[in-house]
Amino acid sequence: MKQIGIWLDKQEALVVVLQDGADKMERIPSELEFFNPKGGSRSKTRWGPQQVVHDSKYLEREKHQLKRYFDKLAEAVEDADQLALFGPAEAPEKFKAELDENYPELAAKVIAVEKADSQTDNQIKVLVKEAFGIDARYQ
Repeated sequence: MKQIGIWLDKQEALVVVLQDGADKMERIPSELEFFNPKGGSRSKTRWGPQQVVHDSKYLEREKHQLKRYFDKLAEAVEDADQLALFGPAEAPEKFKAELDENYPELAAKVIAVEKADSQTDNQIKVLVKEAFGIDARYQ
């Protein structure tokens, strides 16, 4: 049985594969650009018009980049028998929603979606093993 746990945020995903008593970890970068638009600026004339920052343009680009990131992740774990998703903020929930919408056969294999702060690689491996009911203390 191939059990896969994914810890993901907007920067990268750590994919932990548990199979035949062994574990393997792989990093998948998100390639998301981090947008930090500057505020609008005043015109040179007194009481003149301001330039407006169009947040919707940045949000739309981020949405498309996030979609590509999630597609790449789904492709990397398509042969899983069970999936567990972890991560800070709303990244795991967004990925689960993407699976529900576009990869229903993969979404059916998700057994857990949990919040988990940034952790070391070994802590993530233990988290994944515990999610699948494997006692990680003695391995």
